[in-house]
Amino acid sequence: MAREKKFALVTGCGKGGIGEALILEYTRRGICAIATVLPNENSNHLTAAGITWFPLDVTDEQSVINLKREISSITGGYLDILVNNADIYRIGYTMTAIDTDVNAVKRMFEVNVFGPMQMVHYFHDMLIQASGTIVNIGSIGGVVPYMYGASYNASKAALHHYSNTLRLEMSPFNVKVLTIISGEVGTNILKNDVHRKLPEGILLLL
Repeated sequence: MAREKKFALVTGCGKGGIGEALILEYTRRGICAIATVLPNENSNHLTAAGITWFPLDVTDEQSVINLKREISSITGGYLDILVNNADIYRIGYTMTAIDTDVNAVKRMFEVNVFGPMQMVHYFHDMLIQASGTIVNIGSIGGVVPYMYGASYNASKAALHHYSNTLRLEMSPFNVKVLTIISGEVGTNILKNDVHRKLPEGILLLL
């Protein structure tokens, strides 16, 4: 017998972003949408909209484990849609490739690449139970690289290739894997990067 409710879990639902827009659209379509925000992030916009939300740091394994426990108790062990939207762009985002601070960029990869991997690792059984869908939010930068975005482009390219392999491996379990290759979207994504400048003395050919 078909289940009456469908459940969607969307990470990275800070105000003014893709995650918030998806949560509101899922809700409008009658899907029980559950949002996550960083533990110290403002969630008033979700509460005001009547959205169920939980704190989550996708790079913290225990945080993901705790979230799975909460989601499983709500859904009965099923998850129809997982949207890996949590993303970081501030650290090392606008920088020439040869001047990239690798130690700083490691944090970007933790969120953009290893975060989705960790979410899939812990939630795959619930998705299989529902014959669900995994949605990874990629970027055009992972396909067509742009200047001064080497670290971000690389993180999204890694996510794209992970998704392509995951799609093949999850197909026998009737779980779909989608990669959204987004271009420029009117969100708050660059507000924290607006004052970043290229370092003095770098090599440029203009």
